[in-house]
Amino acid sequence: MTSYPETNKENRNGGKKNYTKEFIVVTTLFFMWGLLTSLNDILIPHLKAIFELNYAEAMLVQFVFFAAYFIISMPSSFILKKIGYKRGIVVGLVVMGIGTLAFYPAAGLRSYPVFLTAFFILASGITLLQVAANPYVAILGEPRTASSRLNLSQAFNSLGTTIGPLFGSILILSVGVKTAEELSKMTPAQVSTYKALEAASVQTPYLILTAILFLLAAVIAKIHLPEIEAEPESADENGVASDAIHKSALGYRHLLLGAIGIFLYVGAEVSIGSFLVNYIGQPFIAGFTPEVAGKFVAFYWGGAMVGRFIGSGVLRTLAPDRTLGFSALVAAVLVISSMLSTGHFAMWTILSVGLFNSIMFPTIFTLALKGLGRHTKQASGILIMAIVGGAVIPVLQGALADAIGIHSAFILPVLCYIYIAYYGFVGSKPEFEDR
Repeated sequence: MTSYPETNKENRNGGKKNYTKEFIVVTTLFFMWGLLTSLNDILIPHLKAIFELNYAEAMLVQFVFFAAYFIISMPSSFILKKIGYKRGIVVGLVVMGIGTLAFYPAAGLRSYPVFLTAFFILASGITLLQVAANPYVAILGEPRTASSRLNLSQAFNSLGTTIGPLFGSILILSVGVKTAEELSKMTPAQVSTYKALEAASVQTPYLILTAILFLLAAVIAKIHLPEIEAEPESADENGVASDAIHKSALGYRHLLLGAIGIFLYVGAEVSIGSFLVNYIGQPFIAGFTPEVAGKFVAFYWGGAMVGRFIGSGVLRTLAPDRTLGFSALVAAVLVISSMLSTGHFAMWTILSVGLFNSIMFPTIFTLALKGLGRHTKQASGILIMAIVGGAVIPVLQGALADAIGIHSAFILPVLCYIYIAYYGFVGSKPEFEDR
């Protein structure tokens, strides 16, 4: 008997296939990688103080983490073609578990290079999950509601990024980092006790996360996830389907411009999040301690969560491209407002950017995949590769902060949002719609 891959059109009985259960399972993964990614914002000030790093050196955490997206994305696309979505997801979770487990020796050895290695392994697993899960959700239903569906999954990703800073602030930043001068005044026994507590503040949370990731991998290995393929695109009046115009996804202008949009969006979002603890702690902003400032980071990611839940409904009626352009313009205005002010107004305007970041990634993603049909897996790899912006932009902003101050360095995210507005209003229109 010949078997065919499942599609979104009809099941064997001629009715619409319901993928609610599969959607819920995959959305759980969005939550997990959101939580793990936002923990970086808590570990950066912790590691900056421990290893006495400047801003650019501290941003190597984000550089290594997001460089994995660039290096691993295309191999991940190849892996998915060979083993399918389900097995790819299981492998991704196992690799993530190995990465979180590596934080244990990194903290015990107090080694920054080992920490960076652990971040790279963790991000490699997340990359494989992203390459699989984002297009899987996009094709897991009607094409016209793809943006809405992916926004809903990304809302749970934002729930993870909201909980992550709270989780990290309580368990990691609660152990105050001592300066070299303070350590010199302590007895050897006190120094030993302090170092043990400091290591445990990182080791225990990541051991818990390791157990959860391995458990998730075991559960997903046991359940059924259908191997769904993107539907072939229908031919136009000239008999040419949109996914037949070019032999490769690289031939589509709106995909390539979308990849630049993903690069700049992730770079801007990660840069702002990475600097929040230090920014809010500045005397001219709020002057909070790292532990208190870390809890305020949850408002930034929480805004993204609220915005995505709202966006999943709004994008069923409003045009995704225009909604994206409007959100990017508002985000740029909010960052500029924070740069031109001080005190709590500056703090709340920068935190409010999260609300307007909310719909950007899933909307850019689905706009860039429009009409690509059989090129979807390759296109997904290209878009996930563009997440490397989270490696490049924060380091550039770190260098700017060292040179001109943390306040003025936020000009870089402003420029990113201006491009995203252009993509929403102009660049996202596929070439085949002009034919």
